[in-house]
Amino acid sequence: MENKTYVNWDGKTVGLTWQPYKQLRASDIVTSVHGYCFLDEKLVLVQVKGRGFNVPGGHVEKGEVPEQALRREVYEEAYIAGELTYIGAIEVDHSENEKFTENKKYPKVGYQLFYRMDITECFPFLRQYETTARIWVEPEQVPHVMNDHEVALLVLKEAMANKRKMVSNID
Repeated sequence: MENKTYVNWDGKTVGLTWQPYKQLRASDIVTSVHGYCFLDEKLVLVQVKGRGFNVPGGHVEKGEVPEQALRREVYEEAYIAGELTYIGAIEVDHSENEKFTENKKYPKVGYQLFYRMDITECFPFLRQYETTARIWVEPEQVPHVMNDHEVALLVLKEAMANKRKMVSNID
């Protein structure tokens, strides 16, 4: 599987490139943050109204740093908390999107940041926000459950490798 793919988002062609451990510059624009969140070797997926199952995440609000935004999003969507480790970014490139217009919600090139979360707290699932369900999935089942593009599987692979790195550093 390559690090780059093209997706059709609402009739628009968008290039997605997975960049493990990419260090962003101050000029780079972060559009969203997402977490591959694990508890007892299982990944949590949430069902967002109208979008199927995916990892928790969302937009960074004004005044938030990415880690704050992700902590807020995973609580609002999955009702969990934990320790975060940055694992990389997906570059979202609208250069080949013929319908792209400047000065809209998204930049021509932006970044979605991804983290691994090792869950330390799991709260009752209250459905107060935009999610309707929370499920725990074995990582090998993710391609059959998660409603996302193929680059998401590369992110999952890195999230799982990060755990192995963390464990091997302890030995």
